[in-house]
Amino acid sequence: MAEGGSVRPLQWTIPRRPLGAHMSIAGGMDRAIERGAAIGCTAIQLFTKNSNQWAARTLPIDEIERFRAGRERAGISHVVAHDSYLINLCSPDDQLFRKSIDAHVEEMQRCLMLGVPSLVTHPGAHLGQGEAFGIRRMAEAIDAICERVPDPGVSIALETMAGQGTVIGRSFEELAAIIAAVRRPERLGVCFDTCHVFAAGYDLRTRAAYDDTMRRFAGEIGFERLRAVHLNDSKKDLGCRVDRHEHIGRGFLGAEAFRQVMNDSRLAALPLLLETPKDDDCREDVENLTLLLGLVGAGAGPPKRGRALEARA
Repeated sequence: MAEGGSVRPLQWTIPRRPLGAHMSIAGGMDRAIERGAAIGCTAIQLFTKNSNQWAARTLPIDEIERFRAGRERAGISHVVAHDSYLINLCSPDDQLFRKSIDAHVEEMQRCLMLGVPSLVTHPGAHLGQGEAFGIRRMAEAIDAICERVPDPGVSIALETMAGQGTVIGRSFEELAAIIAAVRRPERLGVCFDTCHVFAAGYDLRTRAAYDDTMRRFAGEIGFERLRAVHLNDSKKDLGCRVDRHEHIGRGFLGAEAFRQVMNDSRLAALPLLLETPKDDDCREDVENLTLLLGLVGAGAGPPKRGRALEARA
């Protein structure tokens, strides 16, 4: 958020619950807490380092202390970390595979220092070796990571993926297969991304479609493994297998899908986190969060029409 920004923070119209957005760590880890608090977030997601670089600077003790104190002072109940975009834990290239494991271990250790309990992790890309190879390779990587980071204070949250290219994890069955293949399945959770599951072919736009998708999720993975939900509309239509996030209610999912999410009691205690397009002062985050609050319970007005509904009108 711009220094001294004048964006009006989120006006809570319902009892507070874990809700927020991904926040920048520019200027220090503690600045992510400040940015989230300034717009009224009760949960945030962050990177533990520059997401587009392998190297990571050492976290100074005073910065860790400011982060922990700032979080408590701000009342941000849930903080989730996201791993680097460079990591590929199922790469067939042995050098990249080992480098990815090393980088992920470092991020897990940073989470422990910061007191962040979950690291959202993108299942990797098999690069033409096939899904079965990718699943085996991913499980091998997770086993190595958990052996090197035995502290159960941080878990790995496998993110549901859109299925773009050769990335694994587009189906609940694939994620369940990774979990079943590791030696320490209790160290694994799941992050449910609304844009990704929609792009992978799981519909959320009506009550019946939402219930069916969540029934399938419960059957293959189980809500007890759910660690966080990414709230993203989709620039592309159902089953496109393209990962392109859009503002809430402006994409092919439309606001009705998010009405289902916001009123699902199974998700009420989980961090719900925006990864939508972002301006420097977080004004768009506040607009998206305000729309989401308006969808809860009796306060929900008529849904704004998503692109898919407009196309059929």
